[in-house]
Amino acid sequence: MKWKTLLASGCLLYGMAAAAQAVTADQVKSFTLPNGMKFLVLENTAIPNANMYTFWKVGSRNEVPGITGLSHFFEHMMFNGSKKYGPKQFDRTMEASGGSNNAYTSNDVTVYQDWFPATSLPVIFDLESDRIANLAIDPKMVESERGVVLSERSTGLENSNFRALSEQVEAAAFSAHPYSWPVIGHESDIKAWTQDDLRRYFDVYYAPNNAVAVIVGDVKADEVKRLAEQYFSAIPKRPLPPVVRTVEPEQKGERRVFVRKESATSVNLMVAFKTPATNSDDYYALDVLQSILGTGKTSRLYKALVDTRLATDAGAFRSKNFDPGVLSIYAVAARDVPAAKLEQALLAELDRVAQEGVSADELQKVKNQKLLNFYRAQETINGKASQLGEYEVFFGDYKKLFDAPEAYRKLSVADIQAVAAKYFKKSQRTVGVLASKED
Repeated sequence: MKWKTLLASGCLLYGMAAAAQAVTADQVKSFTLPNGMKFLVLENTAIPNANMYTFWKVGSRNEVPGITGLSHFFEHMMFNGSKKYGPKQFDRTMEASGGSNNAYTSNDVTVYQDWFPATSLPVIFDLESDRIANLAIDPKMVESERGVVLSERSTGLENSNFRALSEQVEAAAFSAHPYSWPVIGHESDIKAWTQDDLRRYFDVYYAPNNAVAVIVGDVKADEVKRLAEQYFSAIPKRPLPPVVRTVEPEQKGERRVFVRKESATSVNLMVAFKTPATNSDDYYALDVLQSILGTGKTSRLYKALVDTRLATDAGAFRSKNFDPGVLSIYAVAARDVPAAKLEQALLAELDRVAQEGVSADELQKVKNQKLLNFYRAQETINGKASQLGEYEVFFGDYKKLFDAPEAYRKLSVADIQAVAAKYFKKSQRTVGVLASKED
């Protein structure tokens, strides 16, 4: 036990040292253009680079049957031509200025990431403002990217048992809310999108007042504001997108799905429990519970399932969500281990946490990990931009980022047991099994 105490003390000392050098709220400057586009700026001269994260508040939750997958599709289309920069010119122009980029789409947001030498900021703003104001939705390019997305969908489902199973589990877990369909969309919808569908969706959701831009690096806030006014202020404000009105009804009983996949060489199990939105008071306790259960080889699930040779892998995951979502527990069975035996062992471990709680050492270890990861992210301009943007969008205010260390530190063993007992209920779970044949 002594080495664990020393490790905990060492981690806390590291966290305290990092905290002394961490970003503070007053270092972040924010402004909003008259068209509603909000900017967060953090000056950091550690390296002569900068990055820009643009968070668009649009994801699969904003879609409706018939147009599922459009949010993800626009992640593709935003790189395929605008008024000033034609197809493929976005990447080429950025690379010529020493930059690179990426993007991702989730249930709730679409995020575009640019990394570049700080001196290239005017070029980046020119590129970004042009595709927001003047995206070309060319029919030929649409058909090309439609094929890419269809291939991405079919290949992903074929090559990933995890993806094939999670898609069906989430479809069963949500009976009404848009979280029930996959971010990539349904195949029939992808094939059927029209030009009108695409133009209408872009005009509604890619309005400047539906975005938050975060710029971190070797820049000056006043110069960022001047350039933002120059490049983005002429883009017209639009009515805010319609509110997602559907509220998922209370789940009152266990739901089960079975996915038959002939190529599967082992059973895959997933158990998803309903949990609240990210801005819930239970966020930090659930985040720690998730890690105690499923992060690393000393986690509860690894020891209960992998070390006992019932499984070859086990873990837990939960996305950031605007609306109530799920905490999913998964495991891949070892050779010849039946689904029922694996499920029994997994649920027994969850019940044990809910009924008996976790140890002080377990809790302290994960709290140390959370603090280390929190401050480690702030060692890079990329980590700073991601953190600021996520807190502004999902928690409603970037300033709440600076409450996170204390929120983790003050968690008690009782807090972790309480959320386990609150959310690990049979009536709130959806169980999915993927296998090559039925038991």
